[in-house]
Amino acid sequence: MSNFQCPSCGKASFRDQVAVARHMSQPRSGCSTWLQDLIRLRDLSDDSMNTDDLDGPNIPGGGPQAEVEFTFGDRDESFEGSGESGGQASEEGLLPNGASDFVDQYPESSRTYGMGYTFLDLFNSDENSVYRAKNPYYPFSGRKDWEIASWLLRSGLSMGKIDSFLSLNIIKGLPISFSSAKELRGRAEMLPSGPRWMSQVLSTSHPTKSPVVLYWRDPLDCISAILNHPFFHDRLDFTPRRVYTTAQCLCRVYSEWMTGDDAWNMQSALPKGATLLGTILSSDKTNISTMTGDRVAHPLLVSLANINMSTRLKTSSNSFVLTALLPVPKFIHKNKRMRGVLEDRLIHECLDIVLRPLKQAAREGVMLSDPQFGDPFRHEPRTKSTTLAQLAVVQTRADPNDIEAFFREAQKFRLNGVSKPFWQDWTLGEPSHFLTPEFLHLIHREFYDHDVKWMICAVGDMEIDFRFSVLQPITGFRHFYGGISKLKQVTGRTQRDIQRSIVAVSADAAPSAVITAVQALMEFRYLIQSPHIDEDDIKRISGALDEFHANKHAITAGGFRRGNKNKVIDNWYIPKLELMQSIVPSIRNTGVAMQWTADTTEHAHITEIKDPARSSNNNNYDPQICRHLDRVDKCRRFDLAMSLVDGMASSRLQDDNIGDDVDFDVDDDDDLPTEFTATIKCPGHSRPITNYFAIAKILQHKEVGTVPLPLRTFVIGRTAYHLTYSPSIRSISINDAAIKFGLPDLRLAIADFLRREATHGQNYVHTIGGARRAGPTASLPFDKIQIWFKLRLQDTEFHDSSIIRPAQTLNCVPPSDVWNSGRYDSAIVNNESGCLWPAHGLRGHTIGQIRLIMRPVGRINTDWSWEDRFLVYMYRFDGTTSARDPATQLHSIRRAKRSNGTLVGDIIPLTQIKAPVNLIPRFGASADSRFTSQNSMEHASEFWVNKFWDKNTFFPLSM
Repeated sequence: MSNFQCPSCGKASFRDQVAVARHMSQPRSGCSTWLQDLIRLRDLSDDSMNTDDLDGPNIPGGGPQAEVEFTFGDRDESFEGSGESGGQASEEGLLPNGASDFVDQYPESSRTYGMGYTFLDLFNSDENSVYRAKNPYYPFSGRKDWEIASWLLRSGLSMGKIDSFLSLNIIKGLPISFSSAKELRGRAEMLPSGPRWMSQVLSTSHPTKSPVVLYWRDPLDCISAILNHPFFHDRLDFTPRRVYTTAQCLCRVYSEWMTGDDAWNMQSALPKGATLLGTILSSDKTNISTMTGDRVAHPLLVSLANINMSTRLKTSSNSFVLTALLPVPKFIHKNKRMRGVLEDRLIHECLDIVLRPLKQAAREGVMLSDPQFGDPFRHEPRTKSTTLAQLAVVQTRADPNDIEAFFREAQKFRLNGVSKPFWQDWTLGEPSHFLTPEFLHLIHREFYDHDVKWMICAVGDMEIDFRFSVLQPITGFRHFYGGISKLKQVTGRTQRDIQRSIVAVSADAAPSAVITAVQALMEFRYLIQSPHIDEDDIKRISGALDEFHANKHAITAGGFRRGNKNKVIDNWYIPKLELMQSIVPSIRNTGVAMQWTADTTEHAHITEIKDPARSSNNNNYDPQICRHLDRVDKCRRFDLAMSLVDGMASSRLQDDNIGDDVDFDVDDDDDLPTEFTATIKCPGHSRPITNYFAIAKILQHKEVGTVPLPLRTFVIGRTAYHLTYSPSIRSISINDAAIKFGLPDLRLAIADFLRREATHGQNYVHTIGGARRAGPTASLPFDKIQIWFKLRLQDTEFHDSSIIRPAQTLNCVPPSDVWNSGRYDSAIVNNESGCLWPAHGLRGHTIGQIRLIMRPVGRINTDWSWEDRFLVYMYRFDGTTSARDPATQLHSIRRAKRSNGTLVGDIIPLTQIKAPVNLIPRFGASADSRFTSQNSMEHASEFWVNKFWDKNTFFPLSM
């Protein structure tokens, strides 16, 4: 009989793979923490998306060989670790639109060479491990002692405040092993360490106001720590591959770094079986002091491009590690420009020192790569060979030590005066490839610095501010009550919020060619932010950029491009526009560009620099930041090790008590805490989001009578619906509801709905409109209804149905003191069977405004044939089937009206609503001054279907 082994803890003697999966899913098992995301998403996609159930999580390499594939070794072995431990595309995987991926994987890459060191092996190699054999929490007395110490060490409290806390009488009575902050930090220094900090004083050719000190850690140790961390064990991708949409390999698909040409080409330059690891380096200055002072830090962060993009972009994953604090000196030189040249040279010198271990590793056969005007074409890329050849020419004309003469000669080649770039001796390092486009500054900052200014000039600052201020607020999204022309301290989030509406808001008030140019750039921005780009998408990206250049003349011709003191600029010397020409080549070389965004690293500046700085004494920041990070890293590693040790101990105890008669196929959802299954982390969102897909799954398995029916949370296709437990109006007559919500034909609409149900069955897809069949005296099997004012919809990512997006609230509130006309949101409604959202876009769908959310309540002691469910009354908009406006590329729609002038509305099942949609009034050349944010949607006669409101609906609305 074969024995199967757990790939996490190494425990053997399981009877089959299902038993292994059962063992790994035990709530108190240390192995469960490694696979909890996989289990949750697999369960979610299986049960909620109407797919077949699985017996357990899909364990890559399950069976006797799994131990090798899940093990990550020390520095030498781990770089040649298995490429099958996670993140690999299947030979035929389904895309969201139902097509298939065909994958050509690079042969004989990422071979495994025996067992390496696990995280616990390295942890137990510490000099104090002998004491932890009896007390695993050494140098602390036990778990509770460590919990108090860990909290204090990570709290950010100063030593004085920690001493004050420990001096409290109630704390003195606790059996803790330390009595002062100094003793606490001394014990923390005894914890097993990760990559160690080093410092080096650098000599400079020109004097500085203070000594130049470089603080750094070996980047190979940092990468090894990332690679060895259990959290990433099934989130790594080691095999270069080419992905196609068809078996004929005609249309290439780009997503992760391993799907680009660079990874394939680099792997071909390595020996057979070698593993390719890509390093991402991110560096940007950040302010330490707040409000006062001039304290600046220059962190250098490192990560692995092999980590799955969805994981790496999560700030909670801690996938970026601080590897150096680059000095920020103040050179003493009369020429400000030369001071900048000296700073640039020093940065390259520091990078050369810090990255030397990576260069050496590359030369020895282990590949580690480093991640990165206005013309309508891409200029010749500045390659490594070209730049080094130009530098050689400059050095023959001027002495590098004579910085002013050297800089003048370098400027002739458009070089910045650095004589020894750090990448010059980096094997296979090509700056024209590894310096990738970065969205936060290149895309979003360019939008606010240029596009927004063009539109303010074209529309007028007062007019555009008024238009933004009268848009109907959307729950969960920012509303610009004061407009956008006078915003201060604009963040990247604000720039994205303006992008959502500026095209539709400015339409008809600016020349059509200007709108076309701005719309083309917006289309370009949204397309390149897709996590899944194929050759057809690349054609659309290039076409959008070409359309901008074909229409940009209208911006300068109208005098809308202006500089300082509102002076008109008649040229296109905008470096960020030229850099946009490099995005398509970068996608082909290194995968989709969104994975290189600086959002994650900018957030890391807070945890890696600003938070440690706040716990310092505000003097000599750099060494204190390093010491703080070292203590925090030791605490994290110790916490992780203790959780693994405790988890394996309890897991073995549980497994020893499991008999052969246990049913391993039973559903264990009831054993999982509700808070675990009901919330998930989402990239780009600081707080966990409520997972209504998981909640719906739990409710389906509850006993009858324990939850209200119909279920308030349920899933249809790729949409989850949620209504509050208690209705906003518990009971109201149909006639009173018609008056309250202004729906004179409500009773007739309900009668027509029931007639259609009786004729066509309960699975019939209802349409909004058609002649009224019911008469004014139509009788109904019920008199009362319950009403809800809000509905929450949650969907999945368009390109990856396993990623759950935050839910959005749709309002349906009757008139009140503030909202005189009521507050009613709009949604996309399915009106044709066989058409799915979002796969088919607007085909088979219409747009409607939600006017009433209700549930009929039957008469007491009256039997009636009715499947208890929720209904909505909706008004229909017409115009989605007509051609888009040529300037905005948006649909223009109007409220549908009957022949007698009344609005077209009908009752449909709530489940026919598929997604929220944003409508913006078509203001015309000048907006009506009577508009407010509370009445603009009710009094406008025509609307834009704003596809730019949400990146997820942008793609189906663009079909």
